[in-house]
Amino acid sequence: MIAGILVAVHLVMSLGLISLILLHAGKGGGLADAFGGGMGPLGNLGGSTVAERNLDRLTVAVAVMFAITTLALAWVLD
Repeated sequence: MIAGILVAVHLVMSLGLISLILLHAGKGGGLADAFGGGMGPLGNLGGSTVAERNLDRLTVAVAVMFAITTLALAWVLD
């Protein structure tokens, strides 16, 4: 029962982490530009915006939760 719940949470965390990483703007703009990340008059300033910082924080939080579910699965399934 608990293993099934952990697997489901782990799957959601992994898909969320993949999505969040793909949203980050890399050197070439990446997938973030496809959703309007580089548009507008302030798009080329190169500074870190509030949205980018919040995306970073959310990515770190999901990565930590992914690591916790990985360890929990290793402990439960052992």
